[in-house]
This record gives sequence, C-alpha cells and structure tokens, in this order.
Amino acid sequence: MDRLDGIGDAELRAALTLVRGSPGPVSADQAAAALGVHRSVARARLERLAAAGLLTTSFARRTARSGPGAGRPAKLYSPAPESQALEFPARRLPELVARLLDEIPEEGREQALRRAGEDFGRRLARTVGLRPAARAEDGLERVCGAMRSLGFQARLDRFQFGVAVIDTPTCPLRPLVCARADAAHIDRGVWAGLLERALPGTRAAEVECETRSCLEDGEACSVVIRMRR
Repeated sequence: MDRLDGIGDAELRAALTLVRGSPGPVSADQAAAALGVHRSVARARLERLAAAGLLTTSFARRTARSGPGAGRPAKLYSPAPESQALEFPARRLPELVARLLDEIPEEGREQALRRAGEDFGRRLARTVGLRPAARAEDGLERVCGAMRSLGFQARLDRFQFGVAVIDTPTCPLRPLVCARADAAHIDRGVWAGLLERALPGTRAAEVECETRSCLEDGEACSVVIRMRR
C-alpha cells in the first residue's frame, strides 16, 4: 500500500484526517469512538495508514482499566513527518515556487518572503475563523487548533518566559522549504501572521520565529516563537 491509497479511500482518509486533527497520538479506541465503528475496524484502518507511511506508531500506558488487557501499553498512532507534498498527479508546485523565488532580487528578498508569509498567515486565520485570546498560551493553543482544522497536525509543546515551541510533523510549507531552504522565511511569516490574529496587540512583524528540523527526514518540525509583549 502506498501513500496515495491512504487518501484515495474515503474511510482511510477520514481516519487520517482524525489523527492529523488531534492534538496528540490517537488510540484505536479513540478512533473507533470518533468514527463510529468497531475498535477492530478502526485499528485495521490505522494499521493500513501506518503501512502506507502516513502514520507512525508508539506504545504508552493510558488510563487504568479493569478486565482483559488492563495495564497493557496502548498502541498509539501519530502523523508521520511529511517532507514531500502528496499529489496526484504530481504538480511540482514546490519547484515552481522555487523558480519564482529566483526572480526576486537578492537585496530585500528575506523581508519580502517574510511579509508574504505574514499575509498568508492572516488569510489562513480568516479562513478558519481564528478567534483572539486574552492569554498568550490560549492564543498559541488556538493557533495549533487552527492548523489542525486545516489538516496539519500541530501541538504546543511548551510555553515559558514568552518563548513557545510548537511541534508540527505536517507543517504545510515543509515540502517547499525542503525544496528551497530560503522559503523558510515564508514559513516563519505564516506562523507570525496567525499569531497576530490570535493575540490582540501583537504585530506579526514583531514576532521572532525560528523553524528547526524541517530538512531532517523522520523528524517533526519545531517552530520556536518569541513574542515581544
């Protein structure tokens, strides 16, 4: 089974969307409840997605329960790090954007790409109806929730002393960044634009954003955000 099979089948696509839209790993029991199917059916779908390379698996102990299987670690499913766009047929859009980047003069390119990302982030915020929050941590959680609602898994890993770290194995611009490293300025602008909407009084241009591990296969991206508030 390949990756396209995972999105070509409606039932598998629903299971994949569920996992990518969840803030953390999903068990077969959770998937069964959310999809309205038997646990064995949910597990079979998740296993097929894992075999296709769209999900990764791990084991962890969850809430204690009585009866058969009590105390056993649960098998959990998470989105697989995604460094290539999943397309059929291949449109090679990252290659096209990379070519367009060559047309931007070297002087001022970084600032231009950052502004384009910020504007795109604002557009995404409007698309999903991202609501502002009074507390910074709530705003960051809403940004992650907005990305998940678009099908891109993201979760707030930590927030301390004005510095936040968001883990996202399926960052939407990662395939572009992998094709063209300087596109990372666009990616950082997107997160800043989203945050501008989530936190009143915050300007995207004043949000310091750093992306890590984008080019490392098998690793989730880490978005480090520093806010001047």
